[in-house]
Amino acid sequence: MFKNKKLLMFMLLSALSVFVLAACGGDDKKSSDKESAGSKSALETIKANDKIVWGVKNDTKLFGLKNPGTGEIEGFDVDIAKEITKIILGDETKAEWKEVTSKTRIPMLNNGEIDGIIATMTITEDRRKEVDFSEIYFEAGQSLLVKKGSKIKSIEDLTDKSKVIAVKGSTSAINIREHAPKAQVLEFENYAEAFTALKAGQGDALTTDNSILYGMASEDNSFELVGGNFTDEPYGIAMKKGNEDLVKAVNDALAELKSNGKYDEIYSKWINY
Repeated sequence: MFKNKKLLMFMLLSALSVFVLAACGGDDKKSSDKESAGSKSALETIKANDKIVWGVKNDTKLFGLKNPGTGEIEGFDVDIAKEITKIILGDETKAEWKEVTSKTRIPMLNNGEIDGIIATMTITEDRRKEVDFSEIYFEAGQSLLVKKGSKIKSIEDLTDKSKVIAVKGSTSAINIREHAPKAQVLEFENYAEAFTALKAGQGDALTTDNSILYGMASEDNSFELVGGNFTDEPYGIAMKKGNEDLVKAVNDALAELKSNGKYDEIYSKWINY
């Protein structure tokens, strides 16, 4: 009886040992699989997934705007992203889109929801601490929008009699006071109100980023941008920090687009005002 109990106990312990070892082996395999997946670079992961998820604006005319008729996102940023996707993965339809705002875009990038941000994002030193940027893909900066035929051709033409419209509390309002200290600055609550005021003749010029002004000019061709940019606020494509291979692939793609004429084609399609 005693021997039978000892034998039974030995068999139970042996079975338990086999189970534990098998479980540990399974955990080791899972851990190994995770390590293998984690060791993939950003570019390798994109190629394995066979898609690039881009963070784009849905409300920025000419750059990233949802077409109410089709539900599709359209604009300069979107077309550039399609072409980059085509170069990297061989097919522009492998681009996927997620809406971002200025507030959500970096958190969405860092938590892995998106692979890259192409959303009128200015390259700044502070942002470089959080993300890696591509080379400049759009030379953005503050400019002036005036009625065609205006005597104002550049910021140098603004005098103490000139009325310049800006959005209240914006960096544009600060910049114009710095660059044209004699001009009278009229501030409005938002871009819609500011453009309405310009069209009503309440001011001689409206100032903000040229990308926004291009959108306004596209709505009413009796207005035009003049004088070029008087601030330097270039746009870059942002990627998660440390993904050098993806940054290089994007930069190589941008260089190809500029050399083969595709960039100019897209620019002319959207920025032709």
